[in-house]
Amino acid sequence: MNIVILDGYTLNPGDLSWAAMQNLGNCTIYDYTPNELIIERAHDAEIVISNKTPLTADTINALPKMQYIGLLSTGYNVVDLAAARARSIPVTNIPAYGTASVAQHAFALLLELCAHVGKHSESVRAGEWEQSRDFCYWKTPVMELAGKTMGIIGYGAIGRATADVARAFGMHVLHNDATSADSTQLDELFPACDVISLHCPLTNETQELINAANIAKMKHGALLINTARGPILHEQDVANALASGQLGGVGVDVLSIEPPCSDNPLLRAKNCVITPHIAWASHEARERLLNIAVDNLRKFLEGEPVNVVN
Repeated sequence: MNIVILDGYTLNPGDLSWAAMQNLGNCTIYDYTPNELIIERAHDAEIVISNKTPLTADTINALPKMQYIGLLSTGYNVVDLAAARARSIPVTNIPAYGTASVAQHAFALLLELCAHVGKHSESVRAGEWEQSRDFCYWKTPVMELAGKTMGIIGYGAIGRATADVARAFGMHVLHNDATSADSTQLDELFPACDVISLHCPLTNETQELINAANIAKMKHGALLINTARGPILHEQDVANALASGQLGGVGVDVLSIEPPCSDNPLLRAKNCVITPHIAWASHEARERLLNIAVDNLRKFLEGEPVNVVN
């Protein structure tokens, strides 16, 4: 059984072992695969594993030996599911591997907006504390979370884990019932919350959900956290709201285009903390992801496929 991993580097830059995957067949691992080399590299593979390398209908139909597509991600928009289904090729994904890590990162962003730890650390290293007249100083207001209200949009596993952390900080939690966006629920949630944290999937319903109209419904100075998907934000509207003060701060781990274009308005926005899509990337979460990917393939080879999305 020939296994080809088209883009393994992001998951495993060298700190994990591919041994369990290699034990399942003749395994060839590429760090990255440009689109023009996908067919050449996967031509003789029965098993094709991808993270972000696209498998379009044309590509799928040009790989006659392929029997299985395994994704190294939860999202599966890089695969033409209908084309795979037409050839009876199962496509599997990785559910629920990063719940704790993403919830933790959402709060890392939120805490930076509340206490500005990085900014104050840089200030101390620059000598400002040495020159201070008093024993302490703060360069920005410091906000306490206890007693504040967090609104969670998307109450799946990650949303619920984030809610647990919020309650541990003494916060009140409101949420919409589903993993999508119900406009009636959100009309009640937006004005009631000091913090909005996004954990919903990207769908037609949620694309640019955070736009000027909905931001206007929020409390003046509310904080916004996005560890879900970049296009859920209308980025220019968010930047405008930061400039006006309608949003008091924004923390995002995702952008609409990744890597971002230099003209992305959030890159220049005030009170905006941005991390490079790393909420999922703890060593523990990546190891869990790899173990699930191996188990997905093993179950397929045993004739009992799991986590099939098509």
